[in-house]
Amino acid sequence: MLLVNWWKVVVLQRYAQFTGRASRAEYWWFFLANLIVLAILAILSRVSWVFAILYVIYGLAVLIPGIAVAVRRLHDTNRSGWWLLLWFIPIVGFIIVIVFLATQGDPAPNRYGVPPPNAPPLSAAAA
Repeated sequence: MLLVNWWKVVVLQRYAQFTGRASRAEYWWFFLANLIVLAILAILSRVSWVFAILYVIYGLAVLIPGIAVAVRRLHDTNRSGWWLLLWFIPIVGFIIVIVFLATQGDPAPNRYGVPPPNAPPLSAAAA
């Protein structure tokens, strides 16, 4: 139930929003949900070509939201969304971007806005 509420609130409201900040939980829940759906569709695509078409359609449908949430996640770590271009550097770029996406965000407001709602408060981050 929690995942369904999160999906409706966060993903649908911020479909193509490249401004602001996204918490680690927002990014990684989005990643996990899409990974599960794509894995199931990939397995089912061996049964019928209809699922292969659904796999492609779903992958294209979540491409823009995936890039948007990754950009917002980088904003939370006070980095520009242009850092995502490191994905195009084999192995090293991939590792760097994953580290940036997994890094804890700034607990205080930065140039991209205030911390996301589910970010730890300043007192917890300082402890």
